[in-house]
Amino acid sequence: MPALMIDGFTRSYERGTSYEAIAGEYQEAYQNTIALVFVNGKMRELTKRADRDGVLSFITTRDPIGYKTFCRTAQMMLVKAVWDLCGPAVHVKIEFSVGNGYFCSLRGLEKEADEAFAAAVEERMRALRDSRLPISKKTYPIDDAIALFDRQGMQDKVKLFHFRRGSTVNVYNMDGYCDYFYGYMLPNTGFVRRFAVQSYRGGLMLVLPTQQNPDVLELFADQRNLFESLMLSTEWGELVNISTVGDLNEQICRGNISDMILVQEALQERRIGDIAETIYGREDVRFVLIAGPSSSGKTTFAHRLSIQMRSFGLAPHIISLDDYFVNREKTPVDIDGNYNFECLEAIDLELFNADMMDLLEGKEVELPSFNFKTGRREYKGNRLKLGDEDILVIEGIHCLNPKTTALLPDESKFRIYTSALTTLNIDEHNRIPTTDARLLRRMVRDARTRSRDARQTIGGWQSVREGEEQYIFPYQENADAIFNSVLIYELSVLKQFAEPLLFNVRQGEPEYYEAKRLLKFLDYFVGVDTAAVPTNSLCREFVGGGCFPV
Repeated sequence: MPALMIDGFTRSYERGTSYEAIAGEYQEAYQNTIALVFVNGKMRELTKRADRDGVLSFITTRDPIGYKTFCRTAQMMLVKAVWDLCGPAVHVKIEFSVGNGYFCSLRGLEKEADEAFAAAVEERMRALRDSRLPISKKTYPIDDAIALFDRQGMQDKVKLFHFRRGSTVNVYNMDGYCDYFYGYMLPNTGFVRRFAVQSYRGGLMLVLPTQQNPDVLELFADQRNLFESLMLSTEWGELVNISTVGDLNEQICRGNISDMILVQEALQERRIGDIAETIYGREDVRFVLIAGPSSSGKTTFAHRLSIQMRSFGLAPHIISLDDYFVNREKTPVDIDGNYNFECLEAIDLELFNADMMDLLEGKEVELPSFNFKTGRREYKGNRLKLGDEDILVIEGIHCLNPKTTALLPDESKFRIYTSALTTLNIDEHNRIPTTDARLLRRMVRDARTRSRDARQTIGGWQSVREGEEQYIFPYQENADAIFNSVLIYELSVLKQFAEPLLFNVRQGEPEYYEAKRLLKFLDYFVGVDTAAVPTNSLCREFVGGGCFPV
């Protein structure tokens, strides 16, 4: 009988007892639903069974990995519901997340998905939930998996596994419907208790609880500006016939990567030019405010936007909000006593607003430069006085927060939100989270410019994400323009830089599991070297070799 230590106490179980049954005994002690378990440091699905002694701990839907497992299971239920209603001729593609929803497009449906169709899908999902259908997993030889997906008309998966190095594939089964998912699943459909389906822009929006409150379903938080930006990037992918990793790998192996890179860069440059033209058309604008989460490419974007603005006769001057950090001894600390550089109070807003108002009034101002080694602002004779064509391009994570520029006239500001909003999918049912792309960007840049290893970057990522949720994302819909800095080919470039860093994370270290997950993720991609990447590309901000200071 395996003896398991759980919450500090050891209990014995019959060999073969499922972790679902064990979790059920402890569920009342946890506020949120138990989704997975750690057994002797290894993550296990609840369908697995106890067969040896060890230490067991629970992962709930409030934890990042548990929440992703919940969302993934809900997505499989939606695809299964559409399959049941329409048959294999209708294909669901889970495109991207918008607020607390996942936008899903449908191919093969005779008409756009209306509210009646959305209601039918939701009703079918509820029937699946109430039936508590088991979700089983079986390992197939890769050729058998390819044949299975070919019979089901899932050519996106056939193409994906053509480039897979492994010899086997894990396939999930829900009441006869088979699918591949990148990541773990809940043991049965009854675990997904709260969801909604509504018609949205010709497709479906699967609305789910948030990670912060995974047991409460809130109304869908529509973000139309974000949606339009994501759809624009999706259209860019369609222009080069790439919507999945399999499509990307196929283009690389056919030798088309150079042309594809140039087209992507041209589309991005055109978008930057459109934003610059809009700014030029607003006569009163004197401050261009650029905000975005970590590793969104704000610095390179600011330089490229400035070049485009010059083509309209404007004279831009780039200012980093980081140069207005308070001196180190005044920096707020978090609950662990560490300096909190993400909070608004880390910026000397009084000085910043005073300097900006003086510039707006035609006065000459000496701008500060923050010394990150000494933790103090310095003045090095950088003086500025605005002429008729001068315009300030200010970048920083708090630039869209109204408090940051509270004293500046609203008509003098043009707000831009930039982020790496990934629209490339692994396949039609497996999204690439935006956070994964940004984490890999940051990891590669940290190693190159700050001598930080992957373990340090992964370890600090949750704190970065919490800061973004609090200080950045609430203001993104305030933007006059949204710029998506993602490049459809960049993960194939980042792969060669990130993999050696991730392999250095050792088993037993807290970041090991996340490093292994990212390595598995990167294994989907055929690598591309940097030779074809232009020196002004946003990708260069992270891999190096760019023409702009970062």
